[in-house]
Amino acid sequence: MRNDVRALRTAAGWSQVQLAEALGVSRQTINALETGKYDPSLPLAFGISRVFGRTIEEIFTPDAADAPPSGGRK
Repeated sequence: MRNDVRALRTAAGWSQVQLAEALGVSRQTINALETGKYDPSLPLAFGISRVFGRTIEEIFTPDAADAPPSGGRK
């Protein structure tokens, strides 16, 4: 999943520590989100959405690896 957390955080002028404190998580969690090593839980995604005043869909977008397999039932 791709996300705009780093861009939103830097545009807001916040450090990773400041964002982590606002969300009640560790700086390492923010770093892992920004580098794509971790996809947030649903409650964390809602928290990020709330902090930045954006919808979850505006911040997080699936990439090709997240797409369901083609085909399906006939």
